[in-house]
This record gives sequence, structure tokens and C-alpha cells, in this order.
Amino acid sequence: MQYRIRKHPILPIPEKAEMVSFTCNGKSFQGVKGEPVATALIANGFHVLSRHPKDHAAKGIYCANGQCSHCTVIINGKPQKSCVTPLEENMSVRLLDDLPEIPYDTLAYHGTSQKEYTCDVLIVGGGPSGLTGALECAEMGYSVLIAEDKDCLGGKLLLQTHKFFGSVDDCYAGTRGIDIARILQEKVRNHPNIKILLNSPVVAIYEDGYAGVFTDNRYYGRIAFRGLMISAGARERSLIFPGNDLPGVYGAGAFQTLVNRDLVLASKRIFIVGSGNVGLIAAYHALQAGIEVAGICDILPQVTGYKVHADKIRRMGVPIWLNHTILSAEGKDVLDKITIARVDETFRPLLKTGKTFQVDTLLIAAGLTPIDEYYNVAERYGFPVVKAGDAGEIAEASSAMFGGRLAARELSRRMGKELPVRDEWYRKAELLKSKPGKVWDVPNIQLKETFQPVIHCSQEIPCNPCVTSCPVNAIRLNPRRHDLMDIPEYIGGCTGCGKCVSICPGLAIVLARKKNEKQAEVILPFEFVPDFSEGSHIPLSDAAGRDACEGEVQRIRYDKKTKTHLIHVIIPPDKALSVAGIRVQNPEMTKYLPNPTPEYFPRNALVCQCERVTADELIQFIRIHQVRDMNHLKVLRVGMGACGGKNCTVHFPTLFKQAGVDPPDVVPVKYRPLSVEIPLKSIVNEEDPHEKL
Repeated sequence: MQYRIRKHPILPIPEKAEMVSFTCNGKSFQGVKGEPVATALIANGFHVLSRHPKDHAAKGIYCANGQCSHCTVIINGKPQKSCVTPLEENMSVRLLDDLPEIPYDTLAYHGTSQKEYTCDVLIVGGGPSGLTGALECAEMGYSVLIAEDKDCLGGKLLLQTHKFFGSVDDCYAGTRGIDIARILQEKVRNHPNIKILLNSPVVAIYEDGYAGVFTDNRYYGRIAFRGLMISAGARERSLIFPGNDLPGVYGAGAFQTLVNRDLVLASKRIFIVGSGNVGLIAAYHALQAGIEVAGICDILPQVTGYKVHADKIRRMGVPIWLNHTILSAEGKDVLDKITIARVDETFRPLLKTGKTFQVDTLLIAAGLTPIDEYYNVAERYGFPVVKAGDAGEIAEASSAMFGGRLAARELSRRMGKELPVRDEWYRKAELLKSKPGKVWDVPNIQLKETFQPVIHCSQEIPCNPCVTSCPVNAIRLNPRRHDLMDIPEYIGGCTGCGKCVSICPGLAIVLARKKNEKQAEVILPFEFVPDFSEGSHIPLSDAAGRDACEGEVQRIRYDKKTKTHLIHVIIPPDKALSVAGIRVQNPEMTKYLPNPTPEYFPRNALVCQCERVTADELIQFIRIHQVRDMNHLKVLRVGMGACGGKNCTVHFPTLFKQAGVDPPDVVPVKYRPLSVEIPLKSIVNEEDPHEKL
């Protein structure tokens, strides 16, 4: 049985994907040609991909981005990361149990052909900021080379099926991320000053002004450059709790990769930790893919993402548990259930408030860490270098796109050619990365016999698609701040076209009118495949997600441009100004088990998953040996695993604090030399006469 998404409201489902056969542990399976091996395995029901040599613990996919080694399997006799290895016909896959054996090989190797590249500006990473940065550099006359480690440009844009916030003019607000990726790809590919290397990770920055690159994941090459832009994105932060290493526990980005890029039905029922925009969007993506969402929790007393995102998720039928934290994840080899609990004012969990949910997937959306190691290396060598996007500052992709342009201008200045930058650019950049601001009361309006927009957007966020899309200028930003953060308001003249309804990224606008004394008509946005028809009665929610009433479907329209359904429903007039959305998930899906199992042993939780070192081991080591140098923890092998210490070392300050040591009094950790795994044979400096380019 294949676990794949067969229908989706936004993403096209290939009618005839090219399938190939492969074996796993000697049995035959099928997968889509070119998809990651890990994706093919998960689509065929494999979630345990390896077992740790230390204690035989099950390991599954974790990052889906080549940033760790949890998904390592034996492919054609060699250990490889399955999340970045494309599937080919007749591949032999063996799940990894214990340490991999060294392949037996008696053939002499003569090396491979090495390639040389030259450019003015090398851009590491072809995500939103890298693409806009490349275009800006190219327009200034620089020759640009983009080195992207995936097979397609776009970065996280390729995972975003939702419409973007921000400014229409500056970052394509109101357009879906997948469509923005297509627009930027086309511009970059058509620019004569830009060269693109796909499937080509940068593997090193050298002091003599060269970068090493693994072209096509096959050939080692060198890139001579004058300036560097690091736009490699960010990696998701892990959390420390019992069971955090179970297959089924991974980052929201990995989940979006499987569901939105690979169209794999990776889960049946999920829970999410973190109410920032990443967690809220992941919940929405899950619902669109037909996956149940049991809930979202956040340790803070308020949602950290946009209010319109949170309201939208609540309207769909997903509860958000604020002032709650994750206690534990449980399961034999794979995740089976998780327990959350309320926290007190010091963020300590109150075990008696535990709630246990039966789920097969737990998404961690608790923050990001910039991937900026190459920036640090280049800066140390004295090269002109800048950071862009999440590599520089964690923010929305809309901010990253505009920030890429500014980073390009700054890089040009450091390379000796300064071009003027208008003050307006800096103001826009600050606005686009603004955190959510003040929440205002929604103004009272009177229901009329003609359509008018009812706007449920009350929080200051950078967004203006509803204003720019209205053909009769019936909506404006209320000039309290006099900038992009102002709240939209209706000023009269609506024609009922519905463009503001279909383009709003937060689905926070509906149209309403009074039909007669007993009936009102409301037009609601709907970004799902309708499972109802005209004449059906469907459950409706108010702006905050509370049950409002049932509505009778009068008409279903589809806006091809925004890929959004407009649902006309008939409801009582007294509900017309409060109804804001259609519930898509049965409340039964969000209930927790009657008897919680709050087994809470936080110190037994793993800090270093590569070497399986627990928090208690580290805290006791700090206390017993009076450790005042973070590097001494490496005696226990923490930070010495295959991920290069990228995931565990961020927790070191917290561990010292729990051990009673003030982190500023401790020598900071020295990170391991930056490295990206490539076959040793690829850097043998000798051309193989049998190698065909």
C-alpha cells in the first residue's frame, strides 16, 4: 500500500508519475523516480530507518534536509543520507542496524574530472533571499553564480501553499509561496548574468578565495569568487523532552517537505508544539492534505504568530493550548501518544493538568537557528560577505525577499562599488520583518441589503493585498500608524466582486448582505476540496473559532487565480456579522484520552541524539567536575556526532543554568570545523580516463 496524497486543493497531483522499482531488505517496492529514498520508504510505510549502535533505539527521518544523519540507510552497499539521495531504478536499500560496514572494493580508483567556475558573486542557497539577491546583483552588472544543494530553486517557497502576507509591490503578497518560487525562478533563469548550479552543495570556503562545490552531487569543483552572499536558510531547533528521538517526532519543515513537496501522506494525526507562524501554517497544510490535527500547544500565554493565522486554524476546528508545554512522547519504536500539561508562572509544568493525545506525529515548531557557518568562515578570512534571509535574521519569507535586495546592495558596497539606497528601502525592510503589533477592536457595522466586506483582521501586521486588489478602492488601511502595519477598513462602495475575500492570506474577510428579514447571505473563503454541494448544511464558526451556526450552501464559486473557493451560504441575519469560516475538522478529532500518562523525567531526555547523551548525564557531569568550559562536555561525546553539533550545542547554556552555573561565566563552545560530507574519491586530483562527463 502506498501512502500518498491523492487530492489537494492547491497542489497539482501528477496523473502518471514515473514509478521505479527498488528493494528494501530484500523485498520489492515502488517509488517515484527521483524522489528522495526516505520519501519512497515513508510512502511504503517505513518509519524506522535505522537503529542506533549504542542502545538499538529506533531512528527515523528528522530534518528531511540533509542536516543530520538520522535517516542514513545502506544504498547499493554504501551508507547514505536517504533524505537527499534520489531514488533510481533497481536501487538496493537496506535499513541500517548498528554501524555500517566498510564496503569491500578491490578496484583501483583514478579520480573524477574536476570543474572550475569563476564569478563576481557566489550565492550559497537559492531560496527567497538568494534569488532576489541574485537578481539585484545581476542588475548591478555582477556575474552571479547560485549554488543550490537541491534539485530546484525556491527553498522554503516550494513548501508554502498558502498566500503570503506583506506588500503586494515588494514581495508578492497575496500570492502563494509555490507560485512566487515559479516567478522568481523564471526571472533568474532568464537573466544573462546569472548561472545556476543545482544539486550542488558548497562544501568549503578556502582562504585563497575559492569555494569547494560538489557539482551534481558527483563532481568536486572550485569556484573563484570576489564576494559572497550566504542565504542558506535556517535549521529548526530541537526540544528536550522524554521521547524526543522517536520516529514520528520531527520539525515542521520536514513535515511540509514530505507533504507539500513530495506529496506523501506522512501522518494520520499530528500534534504541534509552537504557535508561531511556522506551527500555525503546518497545521493548515496538514488539514489541506487530509491529515487530522489534534491540537497546538505553546508555553507562552499568547499566540506568537499572526492572530489571523491562529483564528483561521481555530475556525477549521483545531484547538490551541496556551500556557502548555510538551511533557513526553511515547511509543514502541514509533510515536504513539504525547502528553502536554499546563505551566505555572515560572513555566514549570503542573503534572496534574496532563492531557494525553493519541497521535503518530509530533511537529516541533519552537524556533529556528540560522545556518550562517560559511559567513563566519568568510568573515574570518576577510572576504566581502553578507548574510540574507534566515541566515541573517529569522523572519517571514516576505521579509527575506526584500532583505535579499538590501543584502545585495550592501555586498556591492563591500566590494567597492556603492550604489545609493533610498531610506524608504530600510523602512520597508523593518516593516516587513515586524512582529505582530497591537490588537484593535473590530468596528461595528450595520448589515445592509447590498454586499459589504466584514473584516476580521484586527492585529497590526504587514499586509495589504485586500487594499490593492479592490477594483473600486472600497478598502483602505486605517491611518493610525500611516504605514503597512495599519488595519484594513471598509470605506464604502463595495460591488460584491469578492476579490478581497479570495486574496486575503488570513482568510479574514467575508462579504455579507441581508436578503430578507429571516435570511442573510455570506460569502466565505474556502481553501479545501469541498465535500459538500449546493443545498448542503455545513457547520460555521465565528472569527475566534467558536461554533456560530449552520449555513445552507447556496452557491460554490472557484477563483482560478487565487485557487480559492467562494462559498455562498444562507444564515440568520443576526449571525451574518460574526460568521467567519467553515469548520473542516470534526471536534472528535481533537479530544484527548480520558486517563493521561504524564511520565515526566525531563533529565532523562536526550540532548545529543547522535551520541544519545541525556540532560541528566550532562548536568551531573557539570556539577561533579565543576565544569566551566562548555568544550569539556565533549568528553561525554555530546556534540561529536554526525550532525556536527549543530542541534545539541544550542542547549548548552540551559544545561549550565540548570546545573547552577551562570552561562556568561562559562567558556563558550568551540564549534567543530564546518564540513559537508562528500565521497573522498571525488577530490582525488587525477582524472579518470573512463569517466564520461
